[in-house]
Amino acid sequence: MLIALNKPYGVLCQFTDPEGRRTLAEFVRQKDVYAAGRLDHDSEGLLLLTDDGRLAHQLTDPRHKQAKTYLAQVDGEIDEAAVQALRRGVRLNDGPTLPAEAIRIAEPDWLWPRDPPVRFRKSIPTSWLSLTLREGRNRQVRRMTAAVGFPTLRLIRVRIGEHALDGLAPGETRQLPTL
Repeated sequence: MLIALNKPYGVLCQFTDPEGRRTLAEFVRQKDVYAAGRLDHDSEGLLLLTDDGRLAHQLTDPRHKQAKTYLAQVDGEIDEAAVQALRRGVRLNDGPTLPAEAIRIAEPDWLWPRDPPVRFRKSIPTSWLSLTLREGRNRQVRRMTAAVGFPTLRLIRVRIGEHALDGLAPGETRQLPTL
């Protein structure tokens, strides 16, 4: 079984939490599935869940270099030099990243509002990027955009390999075909 979930902002990628925070149990009714990978509490978007350990390994093991695409709203008007640096790969405290596919984009017109909203500052604009990575370090997109001088304000994963968000609203699930 393979399930796509549009994980809302503020939800943990686990089914229980001793502190009473929102978890996957609020959205996923199927039993005996677990997240194939993670999204941080403050990130949104596509999360895959499965009951198949081999499939989970294929989706998450860095050796498979599964492409993951994110939309990132960053603080400030990102310039071409910063986009080029992301494309080459940047040095983080745990070493250099692999090159990323990075493109500056317009704010998506299909995007749902975030609750709570991203902070608005009249004097500092924001801009959007599409980033595709083939490695999965902890908070990697956020650390990469910060390293080039444009901290991430909002992060949404829209694709993992061949699986895409494709119109799922926050909190909605869809069963996907498996091979």
